[in-house]
Amino acid sequence: MLNHFKEVKLGNQVSIKYKLRGYYNSGHSKLSLPLNIQNLKDHFLTYTRTEKINSVPTKVKHLHHNELTLNDAELNEFIGLLEIDIHAFEFEKQFKEIISLFKKVFTCTDFTSEFYFYNSALRVIRDISKDSNQSNRNITKGEFLKRVNNSKILFNEWYVVIKGEKAHYSNLRKEYFSNVNILFKERFFLFEIDPRSYSRSDLKTLLNLVIINYAKIINQPTPFCPYIYIHGIDNLELIELKKDLTDDEIIISDGFDFEGANFNSKSIIKKPALSNPIKLKFLNKIDFLDETLAITGRRSEIYQFYLNDIFFDYSSSSVKEVKIQVENLNIIKNIV
Repeated sequence: MLNHFKEVKLGNQVSIKYKLRGYYNSGHSKLSLPLNIQNLKDHFLTYTRTEKINSVPTKVKHLHHNELTLNDAELNEFIGLLEIDIHAFEFEKQFKEIISLFKKVFTCTDFTSEFYFYNSALRVIRDISKDSNQSNRNITKGEFLKRVNNSKILFNEWYVVIKGEKAHYSNLRKEYFSNVNILFKERFFLFEIDPRSYSRSDLKTLLNLVIINYAKIINQPTPFCPYIYIHGIDNLELIELKKDLTDDEIIISDGFDFEGANFNSKSIIKKPALSNPIKLKFLNKIDFLDETLAITGRRSEIYQFYLNDIFFDYSSSSVKEVKIQVENLNIIKNIV
C-alpha cells in the first residue's frame, strides 16, 4: 500500500483509499488505534531480513518509509487514507455471508451459490490480481457479477484448498451423481484428455467405473448404458483403446454397422439387452454427438469434464448439461 502511495506522490498513480482487515484470536489488542506515525513506523514499516554481507549471513534492519523517502507529513497523509479493521469476520462467518449474498443476487440454491458463483468469484479475483496492467485490476460491481455468472463449474485450486479436496469432490458427486442409476436416461459422458499426460490404463479405469455405475441391463424395465466421447484422443489410439476393451470382453458400439459404412445415429441409440449386453456407446467425433442428441432429445443428460475450455455446448433448455473443469482424468473418478 505504501509503495502505491509513493507512486501517487510521484504522479504515476491516482490517489485511492486503503483498507486493511483481519481476524485474530488474540494479540490484536496490542495495536493502538487510531494509528499514529510512531506506531506505523514501529509495527508496519520496520522489519529485519537476513542478508549476505561479505558472504556472511547478517540480520539487516530496514525502515521502509526511509527507503521510499517519505517524510512524516507524507506518512500522516497516508494514515488519513488508511482504514484498519482488526475485528473483521472470521473466515467461516464471512464465507456464509457471501454465499447468502450470491443466493439473493442470483436467486439460487446453496449448492449453486457455492460451486458456481463463489468458486467463479475466486477465479475472477485471481485473474484480476495477476494482471500486470494496473488499470485492468479495477472492476465495477456490475462487471464483477457479470463475469461471476456462468454455467460451468471451474477447477479452482484456491477453492479446492478452502473446501478440502475430498469434500469438494464428494459434494459434486452428491449433487449430480448420487441417484442417477435409478431411472433410465441417455447419459453422455464427455471426457477431455491431455495428450502430454495421457495414459490408456487411467482412461480404461475411468471407463470401467462408468460401466459399473451407469450401465444397467439386468432386472431393468428399460436397459441402458452410457455414451462416451473422448475429446483430444488420436484416432489410432481410440482404435487401440476399443481393442483393449473388446479383449476385456466389454461389448461396445460406435454406430458403424459394417466396414465402410457411414455413422448411423439410429444404430447407436439401440438399447442394450440380455442378448446384446452393450456396455459403452462410443461417439468417435463431436459431430456424431450432435446427430445422436438430435434423436435422444430430452431424455438426454450431458456430463462434460474439460481441462481448460468447454469444447461442446448443446444449449437446449430441455437437456440437462453439467460442465465441470478438472485437472486430469483421475480426478473424475472421485466424482462419478
